Formats: sequence, structure tokens, C-alpha cells
Amino acid sequence: MKRTLSKVLAICLCGAMALGGAGLASHRTAAAGDTATPAMPAPLTATTAAAVGEGTAVPKDETVYVLTGADGSVESVIVSDWLKNTAGAGTIRDRSELTNIENVKGDETWTANGDRLVWNAQGQDIYYQGSTDRDPPVDMRITYTLDGKQVTPEELAAQSGKVTIHFDYTNRQRTAVEIDGKQEEIYVPFAVLTGVVLDNEVFSNVDVMGGKLINDGDRTVVIGMAFPGLQESLGLDSETLELPDCVEITADAENFALETAITLATNEPFRDIDLDDLDNLGDLSGSMDDMTDAMAQLMDGAGQLYDGLSTLADKSGALAGGAGQLQAGAAQLADGLNALAANNATLNGGAKQVFDTLLSTANTQLAAAGLEVPALTVENYAGVLNGIISSIDETAAYNKALAAVTAAVEEQRPYIEEQVTAALREQVTDQVIAAAGMDKANYDAAVVAGLVDQATQAAVEAAIEQQMGSDTVKGLIADNTEAQVQKAISDNMASDEVQTQLAAASEGAQSVINLKTSLDSYNAFYTGLQTYTAGVSQAAAGAGELETGTDTLNASISALIDGIDQLRDGAKELSDGLAQFNEEAIQKLADVF
Repeated sequence: MKRTLSKVLAICLCGAMALGGAGLASHRTAAAGDTATPAMPAPLTATTAAAVGEGTAVPKDETVYVLTGADGSVESVIVSDWLKNTAGAGTIRDRSELTNIENVKGDETWTANGDRLVWNAQGQDIYYQGSTDRDPPVDMRITYTLDGKQVTPEELAAQSGKVTIHFDYTNRQRTAVEIDGKQEEIYVPFAVLTGVVLDNEVFSNVDVMGGKLINDGDRTVVIGMAFPGLQESLGLDSETLELPDCVEITADAENFALETAITLATNEPFRDIDLDDLDNLGDLSGSMDDMTDAMAQLMDGAGQLYDGLSTLADKSGALAGGAGQLQAGAAQLADGLNALAANNATLNGGAKQVFDTLLSTANTQLAAAGLEVPALTVENYAGVLNGIISSIDETAAYNKALAAVTAAVEEQRPYIEEQVTAALREQVTDQVIAAAGMDKANYDAAVVAGLVDQATQAAVEAAIEQQMGSDTVKGLIADNTEAQVQKAISDNMASDEVQTQLAAASEGAQSVINLKTSLDSYNAFYTGLQTYTAGVSQAAAGAGELETGTDTLNASISALIDGIDQLRDGAKELSDGLAQFNEEAIQKLADVF
């Protein structure tokens, strides 16, 4: 269990670094002055196989919509279910505790007996929704302050001053697990994201605790992330790593008005990521220990190098003696850099593994949204996502879907032509044999019985080939093949899958923008890490050359005296920089892993 928790911690680190890598859905949390009724995407989702169609399990997707007031209190809960009738069953048996059940996409009827439903599916998928009075697994409470004083949403409407909006999340869902042979309860892990769009004519000097800001000049988009209960479940010391359980927005407001806040609570990141991909995190942690030791050697070597250069600068007359100390420091610096460089591959590999995990999650999200794109890689994700963003409108989405369907069908053209040709060959064969006064079954039987000589068989085959090679038959093959290709394209474009993708295209634009922003954030870290490790390798090579050069220092003392001061200053910058890097990067990485 500890190993699993460490993997969950690694996922949380990725999520905290990416901040928003799971796509947006929404949940009404309107503050003061709200008059709009937002759309209702899915904040809480689950996939089960609770339904049964004629003895076969039917996948069931369930989405929970929670509408709240401005203070986060629940006003209503709506549940939407999708029974995926992939086997085309005539009836589907389902269980549901919902009330006010309604078929929202078809005319299929059902009968109910308690919590058991029997759907007359007629081979179709079933989409229905209903109501529930059960509490959601994650509660949200929203409080507001104006110039340091807590106020109600109604009191805040149209007011001006320093405003704080605090989103506090409470995880109410726990599960029993075995840890080191003992049964304990931990919180079911949820990632909670809250998004708010602020009008720049109303809000200025916007800041967020536990989130990110995106400003396009007219609006400021605030995106916050929290993991309620996860800090306690993992037993993490907040001084080592703090996983937030709330989001707080502060801003200067002029005539305060805020229509809608959007919140998503989901455990999808924890269910979909393949934890087996993170099996070598233990090895990475061991390499972190080696890297910490190498960093200490490197800092010691840099300090000694600086001390030696200072001595040379102060006592140029004793430069020959100082050259020995410089040589020792250069050797230790080279050893430290070589030791640090030896961990470059592990460090880069770990960072690449985290990136690949984020990209895998992004691929899952895009596929779930019905976006057919190449698999995202470190190299292509920016171009692919930019292409999605620029193309997500009704016309572009349709043209893109048509192009994809056409390409897929065209790949099958040779097969379609083969099937059409085979069918026409059967017809031609029947006609040729009929002209000889026989049907094909009797002809085949006569051939098997040896009653048809080779010359006759050859003549029949020649006649068939002559017909197949005629312009008329070739034209029929071409026409029938094209007709079948166009029918396949039309059928695919009219399919539920393509139509659902077209309907969801525009709604997914903002999610893709947020996804790219989070991947760009991690890419900046990843690129910086590669630059750092490349610099370490170059520095190690340079240190080796420095070590060799100190051997000939005594023969070149007079030529080096003028450059000693510059070299000493550079060594001081190196020592200070290594100390800062050790404190701000290496030690923090080591502590976390």
C-alpha cells in the first residue's frame, strides 16, 4: 500500500506542477448578482458495468451535476446515465436509485420494479437522467470578504474594494485499505479544479492562492486546484510538500459582479493513469541521494577553487604554491561534476517519464472528448493542440471529421474493390456456365466427377476472364466500388460517434486551451532541466580540461597573473550559484522524492 501511496503522491506532484491538466467541467457556484443559468457539464463521473443486456455486461457511464448557491450550498443534484449497448441487445436490465427518470435521447420505454429498470432498448444505447437526494462526495463552501470583513453574496453585490473569495473543499468519501498489515481508512483521492472568468473592467490586481492566472486583456481567467483529504491520507509533512485543500482569489473590485464559478471534482487522474509506468521512481529516489552527495562534492570543490584563486590573487609572488591548491580544487571539481553528470540520464529520464504520463493523461482526455488527433508527444503536443484550438468551430470540425472519415474509408478502397470484383466474378461465372446449358452447382459437380474435360474447363475460364476484362465489367467494378465508398463515408458521417464529436467540438475549445497551458508550464521546467544537465556535461568536460591545464600552470605563471582576478570572480559566482541551485532545486527535489 505504501508503494501505491507513493505513486499517488507522484501523480499529485505532476498535477500540482501542471495545474489544470484534467479538462474543465462545470458546477454552478454563482456569486453576488448572478442571474444567468450556466450549461451543466459533468463534475463527477464514473464508469461501471452495472447494467446487463441479455446476459452480457453493458458499460454504464454516470455523470453527476451539482447546482449550488453563491455560498456553495447544494440546491439540486441531477444524474445522467448512458447505457452503452455495444452488443445491440433488445432489452437491458439496470439498477438505479434515481427519481423522476426521463429518457433524454430516444423513445425507448422502460418498466420499473423498485430500483430495478428493464429497458426496451431495441439494440440502441440508452440515455436517461433523474434526480437524487444523496450528498456529493466533495462539499464546497464559498465565503466572501470585503476590505477584510466577511460579507454575504447579497451584501457584496455592486460594492467596491479589496475582495477575497475563498473556496473551501471537504472530502466526505473514505475507504478502508490495508497498510502494513493493518486496516485503516483513507480519503478517496479527488482532484478539485475551480475556474472563474473575471471582467477586467470590474476586477484588477487579481491574485490566486493555489492556482494560475491567464489574462487576455479583456478578461482574467483564474484556475485553482486542490486535493481535499490527500495530505492526511498520505501522511505528508506540510513543510516538505503541501497539497492544497482550498483555493483563494483576491482582487480589487469596482461595482462587484460575478455570474458563475465553475468547479470540477474528479478522481479520473487517479483511475486512468497507469501506475505501473512509475515503477522506477524508487530507483530515481536512490539516484537523488547519489546526486545530493555529488552536489556536496561539487560545492566543496567550487569553494576550494575559489579559496585557491583568492590566495593567488593576494599573493601572486607565491603563485607556484597556490597552483598546487588550484590543481587539487580543479581535480575535486572535476570529480564532483563527473559524479553529477553521471546522474543526468536518470534525472532526464525521470522528467521525461513524468512528461509522458501527463501526455498519456492528455491523450485519454482528448479521446474521451471525441477528438481524433495523433498521439501527443513531447515534440508534437504544441502543434497538435494549436491545430485543435484553431480548428474547433462548427464548419472546421465538420470538414475535419469528413476528411478523417474519407481517409479511413479510402484506405479500405482496395478491399471494397476486391469484394465488388469478387461479386461480379460470381455473376459472370454463372452467366458463362448458364450459356453452356448448366448451372454452377451442376457444373462444379461435373468437374469433380471428371465429366468435364480440361479443354472445356479452359474454355469456360477463358470466357470468364474475357468478360471480366471487358470495358463493361470494368466500368461496373469502378462504379460499384465508388458507390460503396461514398455510402461508407455517408454512413460514418451520420454515425452517433461523429455527430457527438461535432456537437462537443466547440465546448472542448477552452478545455484544450487549459490543457496546452498546463503542458507548456511543465515543458518549460523540462526544457530547463535538459539545459541544466547539458550544462553539467559541458562543465564536467571543461573541468577535465582545467585539471589538465593546471599541470602546466607553473610553466605559464607570468601569463596567468593578469587573468587571476577574473578567474577568482568567476569561481565566486560559480560557488554562489551552486549553493543557490543546491538550496532551491537539488535539496527540494531530494526532500520530495
